[in-house]
Amino acid sequence: MKSYKDLDIYTLALSLFYRTHRLSLRLPKYELYELGSQIRRSSDSVVTNIVEGYGRKRYKMDFIKFLTYSHASNLETICHIEKLIVLYPDLSIEMIALQKEYDILGAKLFSFLRYVENNWNKFE
Repeated sequence: MKSYKDLDIYTLALSLFYRTHRLSLRLPKYELYELGSQIRRSSDSVVTNIVEGYGRKRYKMDFIKFLTYSHASNLETICHIEKLIVLYPDLSIEMIALQKEYDILGAKLFSFLRYVENNWNKFE
């Protein structure tokens, strides 16, 4: 792996960020700066923490810390989606699809986190 861009979790998180961002801009004006802003920030945090953690991959504990932050931000994003599904039924079909993909990303993040905990720099 030569770059964070080679990580499946990165490409999936970035793709979900773009979709989440676009969908959040369809919220009513009064929600754009409330829940809309929160979901944009948490979905961005998922991907940026992957990148920052990778940048610190030489230090295993830093890598683990940032992957943990990414996983927590993923859970936060799912929570925001759950609220938006209830509050804005007209967006619920797209939000439910996003939620399922964030669930998949969460599982992948968790698996990669366990991999790093158990195997990172094992042979160095």
